[in-house]
Amino acid sequence: MFYDNISDGIVLLAKKPGLTSFKSLNAVKHALGTKKVGHTGTLDSFAQGLLVVCTGRLTKLAGNITEFDKEYEAVIKFGEETDTLEYTGSIIRTAPLPDEQTLLNILPQFTGTIKQKPPVFSAIHVDGKRASDLARKGVTAEIPEREITVFKAEIKEIRKDENNRVEYCRIDFLVSKGTYIRSLARDIAEKCGSAGHLVGLYRKKVGNFHIEDSAGFSELNDFSIKTAIEELENWKKTEQENNEEIKLQPNIKNSFTSPKIDFEKERETLHKEIIEKKLDFSEECAELCGFEIIHLVSTEAENAFRNGKPLRSALFDTKLHALLNEKSAAVYTHDGLFCGLISKNEGGRISYSFVLN
Repeated sequence: MFYDNISDGIVLLAKKPGLTSFKSLNAVKHALGTKKVGHTGTLDSFAQGLLVVCTGRLTKLAGNITEFDKEYEAVIKFGEETDTLEYTGSIIRTAPLPDEQTLLNILPQFTGTIKQKPPVFSAIHVDGKRASDLARKGVTAEIPEREITVFKAEIKEIRKDENNRVEYCRIDFLVSKGTYIRSLARDIAEKCGSAGHLVGLYRKKVGNFHIEDSAGFSELNDFSIKTAIEELENWKKTEQENNEEIKLQPNIKNSFTSPKIDFEKERETLHKEIIEKKLDFSEECAELCGFEIIHLVSTEAENAFRNGKPLRSALFDTKLHALLNEKSAAVYTHDGLFCGLISKNEGGRISYSFVLN
């Protein structure tokens, strides 16, 4: 039965800064004893916060889950723009710091539906190649603007320099899918007559999933301008130590792009939390993911569904023509066991997305 498999589920994981999203998934793999994991949206190495991870047989869900709106807190450092638009990049432009009133006047212009140009260092494909791979080779990729929606841009904290100019600002953003907070930092700073890049990024919410419910949440530091600067200084220190090691041993070929983080001390606690907090794909969880819920009416209907028989309204407690177009429906037995997904296209055709056997 579906719920007998410990590896099947959705894990809310708190990623620490300095780790790639890929490496962060190792804790989930080890805790649940599976190599089948898939996240539904990465975080940059320097960032921290919520990863929504599908595990076991539910990795099939990763591509079907609605690309939710996301909420972030971001710390922008003004006066300098980097090529990556975050602190691990190289400074490519400098400009004066803005005053507070200018920032307050400009920020509302970055709410609503706007056009945004993604960073050149991104996973977007240009002519079949990742823009970030091209950028590392010195090739400037032409990435077209895209339409995004910023539902909220709210200043939480400001730190000024000795001349009363804004040096750092922490902003709470609620944004649509496909939004790059790094690009928002660049564009807000530029509109203020300055330059800017991120020195901290914290993802708090993905759709209806909250960071407070994640495994490892207690291990995250409180997010503020102060802690973002501290993380930056730790990264610089680690980079310096690694560079000195390379000078002593020049044959070592490592990029050392992130600080050394040891998970061993927290390993046992984190693994326990992952197991305890793993979400079975219940009807409530499916609703959180934005799916419609329908039920098979009998054991015979369940067998027909699991064996890929033609989809007919008689199998379900809902008329298939009543399903919303372009929205997947999660299929359950009468006693609440998840069986798979079906979908309805614009033309009204109902088809299997996948079946869980």
